Amino acid sequence: MAFADSPTLHPANWVRDIRAQVPRKALRDLLNQLRYGADAPRSDECIYLDPCDITDSYDRRLTGRALRRNHSGMVLGGDWDTHRSRFAETIKSVSARMHYEDGLPWEETPLFERMLREVAEGKRPDGCNSREDVEHRYQALDRIFEETARRGRLLTQAELPDYFRREHGGILVHIDRNGRPLRASGGMHRLAIAQILKLPEIPAQLGVVHADALRKGLLPPLRQRRRG
Repeated sequence: MAFADSPTLHPANWVRDIRAQVPRKALRDLLNQLRYGADAPRSDECIYLDPCDITDSYDRRLTGRALRRNHSGMVLGGDWDTHRSRFAETIKSVSARMHYEDGLPWEETPLFERMLREVAEGKRPDGCNSREDVEHRYQALDRIFEETARRGRLLTQAELPDYFRREHGGILVHIDRNGRPLRASGGMHRLAIAQILKLPEIPAQLGVVHADALRKGLLPPLRQRRRG
């Protein structure tokens, strides 16, 4: 298989493989298939959702358990999916609407203020080390907004220059016991943009799947694109 078709195998990506826990994910995929069969979830797989259906976020503050990208494809029972908060009330969603709908500059949003405060405290929010970094980040986000509005859709990770593995790096979404999406950590700005633009469908990186959803057969429909 050519490296271009499977970039996770390329020697240049071996460090990235370790950071993304690809070996552990590959083992999880194998065990899932043995246990759940052909419909088993695959780590980092791409699913398709109406962005406006994503109204709630998984709230780890209520459970004390972080469920991140490295947990992608995990099947988990219990009540973790009942611990949620409203995505529209998050600082990133609120600030994005202030900027794109109300026309306020990023500098006047609470998110920008928080980013600068964290930089001043010696933190690196979203990889930013200075005010200039923060400004560049939101200039780049504006370009994504403009390109997405012109294109009418969000690109899949496979369509991007730094494509790595399946939908790894995309909007991370967990699936609750009823097959409903829960926003997770990752891709919050892109999700906010998709909702503001009222896109009919977005690609998303599969996160954790509730065991009940898998038992009810609610995962396979999410793998199908709803539009051409």
